[in-house]
Amino acid sequence: MTDELRPEFPDSGQKQPAAPDLWAQSATEKKAETANTPSAGHWEREVLEKLVLATVAEQRAARRWRIFWRLLWLAILGGIVWGISVSTRDLTGAAKSSPHTAVIDIKGEIAADGPTSADGVVASLRSAFDDAGAQAVVLLVNSPGGSPVQAGIINDEIFRLKQKHEKPVYAVVEESAASAAYYIASAADAIYVDKASIVGSIGVLMDGFGFSGAMDKLGVERRLLTAGANKGFLDPFSPMSEEQRAYALTMLEQIHQQFIAVVKKGRGDRMKITPETFSGLFWTGQQAVDMGLADGLGSLDYVAREIVKAEDIVDYTQRDNVAERLARRFGAALGAGAIQALRSAPLLR
Repeated sequence: MTDELRPEFPDSGQKQPAAPDLWAQSATEKKAETANTPSAGHWEREVLEKLVLATVAEQRAARRWRIFWRLLWLAILGGIVWGISVSTRDLTGAAKSSPHTAVIDIKGEIAADGPTSADGVVASLRSAFDDAGAQAVVLLVNSPGGSPVQAGIINDEIFRLKQKHEKPVYAVVEESAASAAYYIASAADAIYVDKASIVGSIGVLMDGFGFSGAMDKLGVERRLLTAGANKGFLDPFSPMSEEQRAYALTMLEQIHQQFIAVVKKGRGDRMKITPETFSGLFWTGQQAVDMGLADGLGSLDYVAREIVKAEDIVDYTQRDNVAERLARRFGAALGAGAIQALRSAPLLR
């Protein structure tokens, strides 16, 4: 047998290499793999960071949208206010350019803090009379009445402005011209009504409630301390004496006579006075014409077209803007107690 085919057997005296340790090799590979992969704490931290970043981004987006909507609403509100102011300026500008009929609203309750106050109506009257393009001033009346003080101020100013500018004033009644509203309308050179309008109610009232009897039955004691024998006059929880009742009736009668004098001054010989004329009754528009409380039937368009001869109508009514309305409501809320105390003041209605 040749040497090439002879198997080689290690010499018993020769040292052989050691067999590889498979367990140690496996452990080493596992350590390497562990070193190359993130630990449990590391990946949890990454997830938390992503969640926090997402939350912050979402909050920023929500804040941006809130700011956007607020700015949008402010822009819309500003646009409305600007549009109203521009339209008002355009009406005034148009009024000066050509002949027209000026109209001023006398609507709702006539009161110092209401939409038809002496301050607002007088300012509107002055603007209309000062405009050379206004051929006449028309009071568009739709009111149940209100304060005799406010009505008296407006009535006096109408007479003054008529004399100063020599410009006619007409009153056109829509639904009603009662009490203080008729007080104002009587200053016009002529009054036009609808045949179904409510006109008149030339009287004065002071209304309220008395609960003293009910309190006695319930065993409730009213503890009202005053300095002055009549300081608690008209208190609804205290009885009214005969002297106080007589005093109130005297005051109402005086205001009533003032009302009658104003109506006679404005209407003159056109009225057909009867015992019911100044009794506080009210009548339809047709009846008012027959009684001389009104001069004829007609609408605003009719008066502008047929009486004034200027068909273009321009509204001079001064109205509160949004800020003034909010300020008035805020002031009314603060002064609610004072307003409640004055609710017993005489009213023409």
